Amino acid sequence: MVVKSYSKINLSLTVNSKKKGLHEIQSFYCLINLFDEIEIIKTNIKDKIIFKGPFRKLVRNDNNTVLSLLKKLRKLKLISNYYSIIIKKKIPVFGGLGGGTSNAAFVLRFLLKNKVSEKLLHELGNIIGSDFKLFFKNQGFVKSLKTIIELKKNHKFHFVLVKPKFKCSTKEIYSKVKLFSKKKQVNINLFKNKDKYLDYLIKNRNDLQFIVERKYPIMKRLLKDLKNEKGCQISRMTGSGSVCYGLFRDKIVAKNALNKLKRTYPKFWFMLAKTV
Repeated sequence: MVVKSYSKINLSLTVNSKKKGLHEIQSFYCLINLFDEIEIIKTNIKDKIIFKGPFRKLVRNDNNTVLSLLKKLRKLKLISNYYSIIIKKKIPVFGGLGGGTSNAAFVLRFLLKNKVSEKLLHELGNIIGSDFKLFFKNQGFVKSLKTIIELKKNHKFHFVLVKPKFKCSTKEIYSKVKLFSKKKQVNINLFKNKDKYLDYLIKNRNDLQFIVERKYPIMKRLLKDLKNEKGCQISRMTGSGSVCYGLFRDKIVAKNALNKLKRTYPKFWFMLAKTV
């Protein structure tokens, strides 16, 4: 059985405070059709995780989110079998797309047949990562670390994804946050309308982007070039980086932008994606 483990994009991200070593954030996000492929096989020996694909060298077979998940599920007596799991990594690592967390989330969804309680999600989130809950809703709003609200209507967007030739450490980028944004009260019912939703997103930002731009000046130039492409509604960094994206309404227009940018940045990783 092959499971698709989808990645996510932060359409906006504000850092509101820091409590007990964790940063409180608010973020609109969506899952996109860039995914790792996971093959899950029962075994009677022990858990074994094997990574393949273009980004396999950046993850460890003996210390990863899926191993942590399996150990916790067995401790909670939610599983009894052991598993051999092969993960073909197509999601860039250290890119802000949540690939490792996604792997654990979609393995969990498969093993428990999508019957996952909020209590279990919270408990596993403390082990796997604060963005663990995101991968159980295709589009949503992170109101706080504890609360994620699902958008009542999924909007279709197309993206040009670009990863420069450097990687970002989430821990390092967050450690450089000195100023905090005011927490917002958001009425997501207004965002059933795609134009209103997009207008709201355009007026927002990613609070971490300036930190990465300051460390890597090429990021600022890349985002400017993305924004200048015909039909680009938003150019922004996702999560703590280093993947950037341009958001488009139309697939053909997005593809034209991708082909043009590839010529400008021939050594960068590119992909065309859309919302799930």
